Amino acid sequence: MNRLRFRSGQVQMRKVRVDSATVIEAGDLVWLDGDDAKPASDFTWTTDLATTQAAFAAKFLGVAHQQSAAGDVDPISVDVSPHSVYEFDANSAAYEIGAPLGPDEQSSALMNQQLEAAAAANAVARAAESTPGAQATLRVTIASAYATGSANVNAALG
Repeated sequence: MNRLRFRSGQVQMRKVRVDSATVIEAGDLVWLDGDDAKPASDFTWTTDLATTQAAFAAKFLGVAHQQSAAGDVDPISVDVSPHSVYEFDANSAAYEIGAPLGPDEQSSALMNQQLEAAAAANAVARAAESTPGAQATLRVTIASAYATGSANVNAALG
């Protein structure tokens, strides 16, 4: 898929290792598993979507700017900045600026490049625009748990 839809703002890149068996595409929402980046779809599903989103938010790193194919072992660049704006597929709905968003789900698995409305405590992004009606895509800012200036409730020093 490799759809990095960066639109504007200041990026803050981190180089992160990727396990050789992990496949990441540019534009994927990624989380930190120990010291390796993994796509949202590799996150373990728990009780329901809200519970899984909350656990994912606590480990959410950012948006992958590079792909990593199976067998690749080179680190990839991941944007953790709360000041960059991306365009993601969104669960069709009307959104207000600042609305909290989490990864959408498909068959009890998180999706790598699609968001939906979420509780603030479960959010990994916020709407960067208001939409008049149902939208297929939405511009958002990300909320990394590893950037203290982000809107992620898990982002803190210490």
